Amino acid sequence: MPAKKKSAAKKKQKSSPAKSRNEADKTSHPGGPHAEAEINRSFSDEQKVETFRTMARIRRFEQISLKHYNAGKMGGFLHLYIGQESVAVGTISLCGDHDHIITAYRDHGHALAVGMGMNECMAELFGKSTGCSKGKGGSMHYFAPDKNFWGGHGIVGGQTPLGLGLAYGLKYKDLKGCSLTFLGDGAINQGAFHESLNLAGLFDLPAIFIIENNGYSMGTSQKRSSVYPPGGLAQRAEAYGIDWASCMGENVYEVRAVTWEAMRRAHEESRPTVLEINTYRYYGHSVADANAKKYRSKEEVEKYQREHDPVQIWREILIAEGVLSEEKANKIDQEAKDEANAAAKFAEESPYPTVDDIMTDVYEEVDSGSEAGRTGTHFFNT
Repeated sequence: MPAKKKSAAKKKQKSSPAKSRNEADKTSHPGGPHAEAEINRSFSDEQKVETFRTMARIRRFEQISLKHYNAGKMGGFLHLYIGQESVAVGTISLCGDHDHIITAYRDHGHALAVGMGMNECMAELFGKSTGCSKGKGGSMHYFAPDKNFWGGHGIVGGQTPLGLGLAYGLKYKDLKGCSLTFLGDGAINQGAFHESLNLAGLFDLPAIFIIENNGYSMGTSQKRSSVYPPGGLAQRAEAYGIDWASCMGENVYEVRAVTWEAMRRAHEESRPTVLEINTYRYYGHSVADANAKKYRSKEEVEKYQREHDPVQIWREILIAEGVLSEEKANKIDQEAKDEANAAAKFAEESPYPTVDDIMTDVYEEVDSGSEAGRTGTHFFNT
């Protein structure tokens, strides 16, 4: 059944300006005002610790990946997620059975956040057959359909119409869920993204587009690449009658509170949202970014590492709450480091795909031996 077209323009919504960490510290709760949001009041101590564990695992996975990439053990690109961990972990921690995730090429953090294992992820970086895409995808193409994770995608903005399709499928099947489509601030100028916004607004689809705004489109600052409305990049959603909001991405509580409003809107009203979550990447666009230290000052990077590190901030909040101790936090971090090193060892010892493997995983119908695969024109030799 075609999705219903809305009959009137929707009321636009934006969040209040995101508070800085210092402003948040003035509240009665160590996690700031968003800690008191309804969705966070039901956030159990065990769940909080698990989010810290996941963030630590992402950080250590990326650091060990960088070590082996620099040692020449990986091919292709490596887009690190260090500095942005709270965005993937905070948003995905809210997902249920009918919530789906799709992202761009900086996908390692999202993959681990949905529950993918370090072994399969690391092996994919090494191009090994034990990788999640059997060594054929590399850094930009992790997939786990069994976890509602529809992959990383290398084409800038190319995942946005696919995320739209996930939302359309949910509405078509009358399932209470939504799609979370992650994109970078550099992708917001792509035509495919604007076409997706148009259809999301036109058909009232439960689609949430999350702009992970790390400040730079590859090596180009936003001032030089994008028209920036007063409310931020997400405000562009107003042109399509879509609700929007923005927030800081360094505090898990804030990420969850703002994202949950969008998810509730999608679940209960089948309405789309554009979210802009401000974050920062510590390294270049990719490890191969030769100019990473030229378009950003050393002082700028160090300031974010010192004052806005999401792993450290979440650690401090949980310790202040009494949910976590210094000793337990250190243990979790060490376990994450050990797991990442073990994953690298697993990857190094795993076999490469064979020459014959190039013919598999091209057409699912052929691999499954279905009638279409045996007789269809795509089989080429019938």
